[in-house]
Amino acid sequence: MLKATGIVGGVLAVIALVITLLEVLIGFVGFISFAIKLLIILAFVAVFATVGFMIFRAWQNNRRTK
Repeated sequence: MLKATGIVGGVLAVIALVITLLEVLIGFVGFISFAIKLLIILAFVAVFATVGFMIFRAWQNNRRTK
């Protein structure tokens, strides 16, 4: 009887560890996807800022030449 309980307890412990691992993996994937989304947003902001800066410099140069 003690051996059967030990086996069942071991199986339950392994199942609990697998469930915990899956929860941690889901959280990690969520964090990674958030980080990727943040990097994409920052890249778009940088592109828009660069284009705006280039337009401003071109406008400034046109005012100087006139």
